[in-house]
Amino acid sequence: MQPAREKEGTMKAYERLLKYVVIPTASDDDSETVPTTKVQFNLARVLVDELQKLGLKDARVDDKCYVYATLPATGGCEKAPAIGLISHMDTVSDFADHKVNPQIHENYDGRDLDLGDSGRKLEVKLFPHLADLKGRTLITSDGTTILGSDDKSGVAEIMTMLERIRKENIAHGKLCIGFTPDEEVGAGADHFDVKSFGADYAYTVDGGAEGGIEYENFNAASAKLDITGVNVHPGDAKDIMVNAVSVACEVQSMLPKEETPEMTEGYEGFFHLLKLSGDVANAHMEYIIRDHDRDKFEEKKQLIGRITDQMNEKYGEGTVSLKLKDQYYNMKEKIEPCLHLIENAKKAAKAAGTNPKVEAIRGGTDGARLSFMGLPCPNLGTGGYAFHGPFEHVTVEGMDIVVEMLLQIVKIYSDLS
Repeated sequence: MQPAREKEGTMKAYERLLKYVVIPTASDDDSETVPTTKVQFNLARVLVDELQKLGLKDARVDDKCYVYATLPATGGCEKAPAIGLISHMDTVSDFADHKVNPQIHENYDGRDLDLGDSGRKLEVKLFPHLADLKGRTLITSDGTTILGSDDKSGVAEIMTMLERIRKENIAHGKLCIGFTPDEEVGAGADHFDVKSFGADYAYTVDGGAEGGIEYENFNAASAKLDITGVNVHPGDAKDIMVNAVSVACEVQSMLPKEETPEMTEGYEGFFHLLKLSGDVANAHMEYIIRDHDRDKFEEKKQLIGRITDQMNEKYGEGTVSLKLKDQYYNMKEKIEPCLHLIENAKKAAKAAGTNPKVEAIRGGTDGARLSFMGLPCPNLGTGGYAFHGPFEHVTVEGMDIVVEMLLQIVKIYSDLS
């Protein structure tokens, strides 16, 4: 059973979400193509068709799978700032190996919830916010896949906002719409055409609970270490063998044990060992390095560099090779000169009937990189929770609030003309 539409002929955000999540769009971190997977074009083409039907005549998808569209300002609002709204179309690849089967749970009782026949359940002890969702309509997967709310909820909310603007004849300044591929593999802003996008300011709609407003994020880098050992017969190994896997374990032991994701919160940074593989002869390690503070971020990179040097001094030059790559930076420095984006988002949240929650992101968004590309771009919540796994969920009511919040932002900026 599905909740009824509020108005006949007007599609609600959750209905769009149900349509979008069954379209596979997982990106691929190991791919070197642009986009990393061709399946992302399937949703892109659907969105272009819907945008054109809503009257955004310039809606298009380029050869790299970026969707762009513009809604020109209404009469009298031509001098209002041009506002961009951006979400990403791709999902993570984990738990995305078969079609999503979304489940609707009306009048949720706020208790533990079985996810289909998967054997998994949403447990209040793991997700305490579930108690606050009592009485709402909850949307989940069947427990065997992700839901895809990250970030198809954001896409659905932007599309629903546009439909309401058109059908309710809401006055607005120029609106610039962008849907990106490959955000989940850190490449969502790689080929974003900021100049032709045409916005003065923008918001990504890619966060958690409704009312969430984020303009501080991690500084981020990746670190890849390749370890070359010396493999000889263990009977003759003394003073000759260099066990690459043992060296990898030694590297890990030299990093601060308290600076890991499972032991940090808030503004605390970390080293996160993503992958470790190998044998006596060769080993490979992959880390992500995160910190909100730029100086501490640089110190973390320097530490892993010093450890590399120490391993090479101990076991021989060339034993460990390190590739460090900065991924994105804390957008705070780019947003602070235009804090009206945050103040107006707070006003919009209150007008939409929810409490604004300004929080730091323990992660990153396309908006972080776009801010450094000249487009100040904080992040807004989508009403979703527990992203990147089979426990992902969102509520119909939360999505409705986000749509209303976006409309209020549009109205606020149209009044600045």
